[in-house]
Amino acid sequence: MSNSEPILVRKEKGVAWVTLNRPEVLNACDIPTLKKLASVLKEIEKDQESKCIVITGSGRAFCAGADLQAIRKRRETDKISLRDDLVEGFNPVVSRIFNMDKPVIAMVNGVAAGAGMGIAFACDLRIMSEEARFVEAFAKVGLVPDSGATYTMIRLLGLTKAMDLAFSGEGIDAREAERLGIVTKVVPSDVLESETRATAEKLSSGPLGIGLTKRAMHRALFLDFEGALEYEAQIQTIAGSSEDHEEGIRAFLEKRPPAFKGK
Repeated sequence: MSNSEPILVRKEKGVAWVTLNRPEVLNACDIPTLKKLASVLKEIEKDQESKCIVITGSGRAFCAGADLQAIRKRRETDKISLRDDLVEGFNPVVSRIFNMDKPVIAMVNGVAAGAGMGIAFACDLRIMSEEARFVEAFAKVGLVPDSGATYTMIRLLGLTKAMDLAFSGEGIDAREAERLGIVTKVVPSDVLESETRATAEKLSSGPLGIGLTKRAMHRALFLDFEGALEYEAQIQTIAGSSEDHEEGIRAFLEKRPPAFKGK
């Protein structure tokens, strides 16, 4: 794939690496880029060999959010509303990340601003460079948080901190993000990829139950305690019927590491 492509994909050892590749605009996304990203994620979701996904950005940014110049041009020439931009662009991306039964890691190599922060927050894990930061920039351009941020910010940060961040438009540096518990780990930039690879490959070699766990955790956000108990029982039936469960039991009894297949 040419480096002129807005989305780069490589697959190795059960991990699909997806890179936003518009470094000249800090990986800000226009609609064609977002449609390509949604298509790539859909293909990876169906790919049985890809057990884990890593999303990152090329150059010095993770994603600066929406390409405001491109969006403004669309609004002026095509009379497209911001709602149309979200429905066609960012919403399908964050929805697929959030809902797919595969773990998704944001490798936050630089600034994740606006909708770029929304993408990172929709992921299941966030591994962050010491030099990176999150910026909820919507207030500074007279907008409200989108790309799922009103949902994910509250759940990751709590209502008070989410409100403060959204009202102010200020940023959170890596150490503050670590203190707040919204990232899995913060590492020096020179080991960011190797640390992310180690985590991703560990997940990719895990059982079918990893994806089912993600499904159950997300469902529990909408359930009361009794409802969560019932859904756990349902999802456990699926996990208990898997080849991985049988392998896990055999490995336990034979006192050896399990060799899961994700089936």
